[in-house]
Amino acid sequence: MRSASGAQPVPGVWPAAGTHSAPGEQPAPAVQPASGVPWVPEVQPAPGAHPAPGTAPPEPHPAAVLPASGGQLVPGAPAASAVPQAPGAPAAPAPPAGAGPVRAAEPGQAADGRPGAGAAGPGGVPALGVPFHSGTKPPLYPPEPQGALPVRPDPLAALIPDMVVDGAVHGPLTVRAASVRGDSHRYHGEPRQDALAVTRVGAPGDELLLLAVADGVGSASRSHVGSHEACRLAATSLDAAAGEIAAALREGGTDRFTTAAGKAVVRIATLLSHQAQERGDDPAAYATTLRVLLVPLDPAVRLRGFLAVGDGGTSLLRAGQWAVSVTGADQADGGMIDTRTPALPHGVRLQAELLGPAEPGDLLVLSTDGLSTPLAGDAGMREFLARAWGGETVPGPADFLWQLQYRVKSYDDDRTAVALWEGRS
Repeated sequence: MRSASGAQPVPGVWPAAGTHSAPGEQPAPAVQPASGVPWVPEVQPAPGAHPAPGTAPPEPHPAAVLPASGGQLVPGAPAASAVPQAPGAPAAPAPPAGAGPVRAAEPGQAADGRPGAGAAGPGGVPALGVPFHSGTKPPLYPPEPQGALPVRPDPLAALIPDMVVDGAVHGPLTVRAASVRGDSHRYHGEPRQDALAVTRVGAPGDELLLLAVADGVGSASRSHVGSHEACRLAATSLDAAAGEIAAALREGGTDRFTTAAGKAVVRIATLLSHQAQERGDDPAAYATTLRVLLVPLDPAVRLRGFLAVGDGGTSLLRAGQWAVSVTGADQADGGMIDTRTPALPHGVRLQAELLGPAEPGDLLVLSTDGLSTPLAGDAGMREFLARAWGGETVPGPADFLWQLQYRVKSYDDDRTAVALWEGRS
């Protein structure tokens, strides 16, 4: 298990705009690598045909002008306009002032010469390519899944996908969620132990958006089952408590919220333990962390309810600046790895608090330590994700999944994040 943060947490209060995790760190440029809407193939003219007089060349799809992936961001590299253009192709637009570092690469290549984001794949279809990485060289592990897991001896493990992606839009709120198996688990043929949930709980008038992540403890043999069950049980248990929690968020009642959250977590732990016993397993083998964010669908309510058992991250991106720890449950250890953490079903050490008030344009990221640890410890990751997630447009689900896989050496754990964008209007 890994836990991290990069700034002293301020329980219950989000940092003001302009704060960031490292003294002297500069705002990340708002350049967002994204493929955008699905690609529409260009219709090729018949041999010998010419475009009609006055017809402008087709606009390139956004994915085709992305910076290439798979290499380091290189400060001071040539601007896109300096890259040689194909005969007759429209000139690439110059980057806006203050757009930040530009990758030194040939068109369709990463800095190390491999195909990258925006490169044309088979049939000329734009491709995101290999995820970006920090440093001059990528990690040694392959950047994609290798062998599939066998059904024997553990069918439950074999049927857990290597990666998942999800999302939702509710009025001014936009959610993106993804979970990816870590390089180490891929290498050793082990299942992804992280899990996530994006759902709604509560009756009309009290409805809450429930966002959850869970991280199975690596030393527990059935933690991949425990994490997924913990997310499911969190949804059903907090649905029963949604009316009380919604009232607490409306009135700003911290004690009322903590009491309701505590009862729900005890129920989650009890049911998780019973499920293990019914299957003939030791409940300790299901050990998992759990982090939940409860968001009122009423836009007038600006507080969010947070509860957690165990480590992970709750980070805020505001005005281009990261505050990598905004709850008392996050440990300010600067990206160091710590294998000790409370975990369900036996270690019910609850952290519960109200966060906010949320501001238009805020991005709140709930994550397992596979993201929170490198985010706290690696400036390159903070810059990249600030650029990817801090723009005017929320990335699409596929783009979010690709961006989440930004690679940092020595951080090879499963990585899961649920991100909540607050509308700007």
